[in-house]
Amino acid sequence: MKFATKTIHAGQPSEPETGALVAPIFQTSTYEQEAPGQDKGYSYSRTNNPTRERLEAVLAELEGVKHAAVFSSGLAAENAVLQAYLRPGDEVIMPLDVYGGTYRILNRVFQPIGVVPRQIDTSNTSAVEEALSARTRLVWLESPTNPRLLINDIAAVARLAHARGALVVVDNTFATPCFQQPFALGADIVVHSVTKYLAGHSDTIQGAALAKDPAVFEPIKFLQNATGAVPSPFDCWLTLRGLKTLELRMARHEQNATAIANALKAHPLVRRVYFPGLPSHPGHDVARRQMTGFGGMVSFELEGSKEEVVSFISSRRYFTLGESLGGVKALICHPATMTHASIPAEARAELGLSDTLIRLSPGCEGTEDLVEDLLEGLAELERARAARKTVTASSR
Repeated sequence: MKFATKTIHAGQPSEPETGALVAPIFQTSTYEQEAPGQDKGYSYSRTNNPTRERLEAVLAELEGVKHAAVFSSGLAAENAVLQAYLRPGDEVIMPLDVYGGTYRILNRVFQPIGVVPRQIDTSNTSAVEEALSARTRLVWLESPTNPRLLINDIAAVARLAHARGALVVVDNTFATPCFQQPFALGADIVVHSVTKYLAGHSDTIQGAALAKDPAVFEPIKFLQNATGAVPSPFDCWLTLRGLKTLELRMARHEQNATAIANALKAHPLVRRVYFPGLPSHPGHDVARRQMTGFGGMVSFELEGSKEEVVSFISSRRYFTLGESLGGVKALICHPATMTHASIPAEARAELGLSDTLIRLSPGCEGTEDLVEDLLEGLAELERARAARKTVTASSR
């Protein structure tokens, strides 16, 4: 079954009693039992719910495994994985370029109880090999990373990690299973901020954790019920609806990202463009090998000041200034003050997250409109600079 067919058919048969093409939302907290302890497979919706169960089946099918658990947010899913596998004294390796929420939960929640986060350049497999130790429990990867879109060689890292007895977790939010299959590359656990591309319409908060091995999955599934960070049935239904167009949306996202990256790379006000589809990207060859598409995100560094960045991102026509990504409407953000603000300024500087870095999430708008919007903004900066030079020259 092809991927596009899976998004529409896998785990989503017509509702059996009525034949409804779209299954109803089971908006219930509890279920009638025939006798004490004798239910029909559902007793309480924190533990299980037919709508949530349907979504979990679809996500598992799309990632090529049998086990998925959905959560009330991406960070709730991450917390379940970390809580399941990290104990005081354990080490977790993560990228230099990592989502700010992941950095925060590891450094502000798990480090105080004795876990040792180690942030390294995971795109350098030699650095990963050197960092692995007998205490390494998890190797946490993003590929592409957030926000600089660096590429990690998942297969190579998995071989190294497994040789030392560590599990490999891949945050597949940016690539989605449409463009990347981490389990086929050796990952043990995959996490998603379902909020982003999977749901796809900026109208729900949700996360997921998946595993191939039932023994690896069991403690995560236990925590889903034990800690109760589950999404509502309606949120699950929204994601089920969004998933049906995942391949179509990802194709447009990538088309727009590619055009934007090519337009920006030659502009004199752009210092650097981060997009794995560019041959100049340091991870381009690895991305071509392990992905079927380069994704829909683009980041770039402006050749200018933080004040110019603020002016640029606050005045676009089609790119809305806001957190998050992966929706049908284009978003623009400033990682240093938004998505990665939880990382101290000194640490951001060391990690290469500059104050002039801009992250773009091109939506499904017309390609020409999005490119024109960005080029107009850069032209406005050029005119403002020229005006300032004129004023300075006339005042002498």
